Amino acid sequence: MAKAKTKFVCQQCGASFPKWAGRCENCGAWNSLLETTPESVGKSAVSRSSGRKINAKRIGDVKVDQVSKRIDTGIADLNQVLGGGLMPGGVTLIAGQPGIGKSTILMQLASFISKSQKVLYASGEESASQVKLRAERLGATGSDNLYLTATTSADDVATTISSGDYQLAIVDSMQTMAMAEVSSAPGTVSQITNSANIIIRAAKAANTSVILVGHITKEGSIAGPKVLEHLVDVVLSFEGDRYGGFKMIRAVKNRYGSTSEVAIFDMTDQGLKIVENPSAALLEERADTDGSIVLATLEGNRPLLVEIQALVNKSNFGYPKRAASGFDANRLTLLVAVLERRTKLDLSDKDIFINVVGGLKLNDRAADLAVCMAIASAAAERKLRDGAVVFGEIGLGGEIRSASMPEKRIAEAKKLGFKYAIAPRSAAKNKFVVPATDLRDALNQHLHRK
Repeated sequence: MAKAKTKFVCQQCGASFPKWAGRCENCGAWNSLLETTPESVGKSAVSRSSGRKINAKRIGDVKVDQVSKRIDTGIADLNQVLGGGLMPGGVTLIAGQPGIGKSTILMQLASFISKSQKVLYASGEESASQVKLRAERLGATGSDNLYLTATTSADDVATTISSGDYQLAIVDSMQTMAMAEVSSAPGTVSQITNSANIIIRAAKAANTSVILVGHITKEGSIAGPKVLEHLVDVVLSFEGDRYGGFKMIRAVKNRYGSTSEVAIFDMTDQGLKIVENPSAALLEERADTDGSIVLATLEGNRPLLVEIQALVNKSNFGYPKRAASGFDANRLTLLVAVLERRTKLDLSDKDIFINVVGGLKLNDRAADLAVCMAIASAAAERKLRDGAVVFGEIGLGGEIRSASMPEKRIAEAKKLGFKYAIAPRSAAKNKFVVPATDLRDALNQHLHRK
């Protein structure tokens, strides 16, 4: 009997090769090629085709179906991120690093929804008894509409969803699901793609809302093929430090709402709780010393006041160190270069450390001015005047550029009792703002000796 031919498929991009290699030639991923046996094909796809001509309609003749009422998750901020709640027939993918709280928040969500609707929780990673232990810890065992099952069969899950018995189905996780017809191991590109396809088709046919849990790679992207993110309707990213600090859920993709909203949580003994006033919590233990600056930033459309800390110390080695926690290290290097070139600060023999308090990761360019002022404050041992918040982007010429939505940033600062904002001239129409033209002007005007 002739030996079945095998091929090697990349688990990141899905490209196939006749022989194994350490690095995928298509996407550049290392150690991602896995040996698979291709399915035998008797006839060509063209000869087996049984398609028919489609009777397309004019766009004006298409009737819009009445959209069913969204499912309330019981968490107001999460509803806002989703665009108003879970859409019946919609498929949501939630991904985050291990231990951050994906299963916890899904159990809380399932417990609330099961008070009025039937919910199926299908776990491929834990047994039903292990899932119940988590439910008991969260106080989620009081409902008769919450059903648990431990399975790794995507066929069984899709058939159960197709029955229409459940209004919400949670699949934890996609990397453990497998179809009997596909010969490859669970977690491979072919298994994830095919399993997701049949579950999504079942959800649309039964008008059942489905939540899929996805793993992430060490680089932070969702594991598996990129097509998984294209197939689903909503992609939620669960971010934060799993050992402490705030956790955030934001929508990376949302067919039913905005991708600018964010929900901020804190992990407690009773599960994840919404942080009602994150700005006040982040600044609660702030020490008003040199190197400490309050930044008015945005997480999506939500304004936050965050403390930026800088530590500048003389380097004991020939090459000074630049390290940042919660801020892009490459951006920090650029800002240090601007500080040295456009001001009189000499940082060539200084170690510089930046910390964003609360475990947050900043992607806001308006954090530039706060970082620069924190470094200058620590290096010159001068502190910022009391009651000030800072925001603004820094250009290579040292100029301070405009920031998005300054009104929201200012309103949040006023709410917490701050007296003024150091901001670009574009926001100067608000009397709360003390405008600064460039970096040197901001440092000379607002930093003073202790």
